[in-house]
Amino acid sequence: MSDLKRTPIFPEYEKLGGKTIDFGGWELPVQFSGIKEEHHATRNQAGLFDVSHMGEITVKGPKSLEFLQKMVTQDVSKSTPNRAQYTFMCYENGGTVDDFLIYMMGENDYLLVVNAANTEKDYEWLLRHNDYKADEVEIKNVSADYAQLALQGPKAEEILQTLTETDLSSIRFFRFDQEVFLGALKVPALVSRTGYTGEDGFEIYIEKEFGRELWQMILEAGKSRELKPVGLGARDTLRFEANLPLYGQEISEDISPVEAGMAFAVKVKKDENFIGKKVLKKQMDNGPDRKLAGIEMIDKGIPRTGYEIRDGDKQIGFVTSGTQSPTLEKNIGLILVDAAYAVPGTELTVNVRKRNLKAKVIETPFLKNK
Repeated sequence: MSDLKRTPIFPEYEKLGGKTIDFGGWELPVQFSGIKEEHHATRNQAGLFDVSHMGEITVKGPKSLEFLQKMVTQDVSKSTPNRAQYTFMCYENGGTVDDFLIYMMGENDYLLVVNAANTEKDYEWLLRHNDYKADEVEIKNVSADYAQLALQGPKAEEILQTLTETDLSSIRFFRFDQEVFLGALKVPALVSRTGYTGEDGFEIYIEKEFGRELWQMILEAGKSRELKPVGLGARDTLRFEANLPLYGQEISEDISPVEAGMAFAVKVKKDENFIGKKVLKKQMDNGPDRKLAGIEMIDKGIPRTGYEIRDGDKQIGFVTSGTQSPTLEKNIGLILVDAAYAVPGTELTVNVRKRNLKAKVIETPFLKNK
């Protein structure tokens, strides 16, 4: 795997028994002590994730707001400095280019944190649609400049607070502080109260040279509070239980944010004619033909990504994600099906290895109060 990209934290994996895999061209840990153990640690205490593979793109200049309003589904004009927004970029057909966070760093200054596998695609998409002059909108891919860690779980604030004089309780959900000094590090970190687990916690951005030291520092601070390093396996089961979409599964170039149940981030009432607005507005006004829904298996079996969903012999959709939930100890899945079937209580079948197994539609998110 020597030709794979590595994050600044990579040398720490082996020390902790990390088992690495190829994840979209990156050599990343799938687990350290075990997926279920890491999952439960994050739900009950805290987990530390290396997410430095994520992409960072800056959009700056006097016309940057005007540009972003035409590119994304959110109403960026509603943002204020030190606030994050969850948004989508879409194609004309309503399909999803990517989902990501927009951090408003200041007036005419935005940081987009995008999915790792989509970084180049997103960057090219933004450049291609930038009709402004160089001194009006400047777009840069600054992914190589950052290390990014996520500290998630009920003890996340308690652990991180031991490393800083900044009052972390003052950073509210989807807000951030750009000047947080941690431990003896000489440069400030951006600390954002966001995450991808359904738990409270933070995502921390710092100059890449300080990434390993920060990783070590947080793990040491969390020792007495049962903090564990967490790999991609538990990251996926955690986000899945919280009904947080994964690009390429719940959303894709063929699946719109509205079909995926994420219409809250699609502001069709804003004046700007953003890409895909016409199709997305129609889906919101009339209801989409397909909808994302949750299922629980009645028969024994796990609904895996891509498995067909059927009503008798008729295929009505497919599984986007599925697993045995470590928290609920049930076999559950997310499915994209004809809208008429996406009603809680509906019984249908999942084609698991050529067997049609019974399942029923249930409400999502699977975990309540998260």
